Amino acid sequence: MPSRGGRSSSNPWGRLKAPDQDPLEIMGLPSKGDTRLLDFKTQERYYTKIVERYMSFCSDSGQRDELLRRFASLNLDSGPGQATAAAPAPTIAHGPGGRSAMAAVPPPPVTMAATSNTKALSDVMMALRKLREGIVASKRADDFSVQSLTSLEFQEVVGYLVLDAACRRGDLAEAYGLRRRYGLRDGKVLAVLKALTHDNYIAFGKIKDAVDGHKVSLMELAEPELRVHTLKCFGRGYLSVDKTFLERSTSSGWESLTSKDGVGWQLDGDKVIIRKIKAR
Repeated sequence: MPSRGGRSSSNPWGRLKAPDQDPLEIMGLPSKGDTRLLDFKTQERYYTKIVERYMSFCSDSGQRDELLRRFASLNLDSGPGQATAAAPAPTIAHGPGGRSAMAAVPPPPVTMAATSNTKALSDVMMALRKLREGIVASKRADDFSVQSLTSLEFQEVVGYLVLDAACRRGDLAEAYGLRRRYGLRDGKVLAVLKALTHDNYIAFGKIKDAVDGHKVSLMELAEPELRVHTLKCFGRGYLSVDKTFLERSTSSGWESLTSKDGVGWQLDGDKVIIRKIKAR
């Protein structure tokens, strides 16, 4: 049919193209009223899409060691072979009245690669949650229904995501939100959140000794800021302290405290002199 002015409307660009939709995000939660994942064939196709997305994430990581690093730190590098700049070490010095002062430590920078990897895993986890709800709601009981991610595995992956938010990005509000959103029941991860909320470095260190290596790698990202807070507490509340107790409380040796954390206190034998009382 001719268009206005006698022109033909056969131009393939005459209509707007619908935007591409993420096959994982297009499905809704069955608990929220979306019934599409109650169909067995739809469940199987959706599971295939989840596996493809997860395998794509793994293949982008390259070798096994790189994949493990991504799971441990969600790729904190700004690019291949380019590490982000380390935050400057805080400086502790004596101010007026013998009180110690310390420069604030900026949070680690959030890179585009880290954000992308965090979203990739988050999308996969949310898709698995949708699929699991669909399988349960449809009362499916066959070989397919028992090969998806188990509750234990799901909780483990969610634990990594929560720790990434709390320790790498320093966003406790988001960490607690993720915990509630995914129903996290990992007592050790919840104990980490509690220790960070209360700036309890000693409790944080005890938990660190009881979790797996991937969680340790994430927890280590929160250590500098927690250590600074602990040192401030020593600076405000103590005149002197046993060197061994200080090292145990900060999980750091004296040499590291002075060279990396900028501690300016004096060492007198086995005692660390924090402040001296001025004679009147």
